[in-house]
Amino acid sequence: MGGLSMDQAFVQAPEHRSKAAVVEADGIPVIDLSPLAAGDDDESAVDALAAEVGRASRDWGFFVVVRHGVPAEVVARAVEAQRAFFAMPAERKATVRRSEESPLGYYESEHTKNVRDWKEVFDLVPRDPPPPTAVADGELVFENKWPEDLPGFREALEEYSRAVEELAFKLLELIARSLGLRPDRFHGFFDEQTTFIRLNHYPPCPSPDLALGVGRHKDAGALTVLYQDDVGGLDVRRRSDGEWVRVRPVPDSFIINVGDIIQVWSNDRYESAEHRVSVNVEKERFSIPYFFNPASHTIVEPAEELVSDESPSRYNAYNWGDFFSTRKNSNFKKLDVENVQIAHFRKSLVTDDINR
Repeated sequence: MGGLSMDQAFVQAPEHRSKAAVVEADGIPVIDLSPLAAGDDDESAVDALAAEVGRASRDWGFFVVVRHGVPAEVVARAVEAQRAFFAMPAERKATVRRSEESPLGYYESEHTKNVRDWKEVFDLVPRDPPPPTAVADGELVFENKWPEDLPGFREALEEYSRAVEELAFKLLELIARSLGLRPDRFHGFFDEQTTFIRLNHYPPCPSPDLALGVGRHKDAGALTVLYQDDVGGLDVRRRSDGEWVRVRPVPDSFIINVGDIIQVWSNDRYESAEHRVSVNVEKERFSIPYFFNPASHTIVEPAEELVSDESPSRYNAYNWGDFFSTRKNSNFKKLDVENVQIAHFRKSLVTDDINR
């Protein structure tokens, strides 16, 4: 990994380190999406799926989907392209290195909650680049940096992007249905989406008791559609007791994370799951998260249909583009303050004893 070596920047605080043995989670919902993948028009079957998704989003904040309609060969080509990219020498990967002003491409020094992650990544946007996002000292330009000397890389990732986007919209509809909303209730927010795909590579780590592939966090966007290989390492904080548990890889599946935006839109009916990635001494691990995010001009607030005198709004509205760019900037350097979270927009009427 280009000479990466263990140093103090990677060391997690003692309370956030991974234990030698993380218990495998029991009861994680595995949802068969074949009625959707087959284009089933049976409303009762779709409503039953939506109810499953709703329960999983409420109780876990994430779930596993199988028979999801994304062709296995499309996933296989994307994974092959990913492995080929990270196998390249460091100097070749550096030719598509990202910067603070142009935050797509290769990077190996990302921070989560002010601690460096033991990983290297490649970020890309699946569609035509969205408009530049204005920030305090300029603007962020989202332009893909494709490696020129890697045949088939771009084509494989674009093909994968199209297939997973179709799945993401189906899941968004199921979540809307589960909340009693019309299926396309949230679609309009994604007309100029800021969705991006990340290729993750977690090399073997000499000190897995000190470092993490990704530190504890919640996903800031709407939904995350995650491919993970068979190595394992994704840990989720179990809601029932606060313990970290390992998510066992399921063949031909995706893990779906409810993001902070869904938490806000649902007015806390659903809650995004806190998760992290553990690493090990022996094996490298690969994953591909698809971060399904709305347009940068989106104002995020609870859906008006879910707000009433009995269930008042629990969040102040915030601009997604501002939120997203602030989070992005913190990936490049250690900050003196806590990174922005949706908790900063929570209204004072919300207390722990009324959270669902």
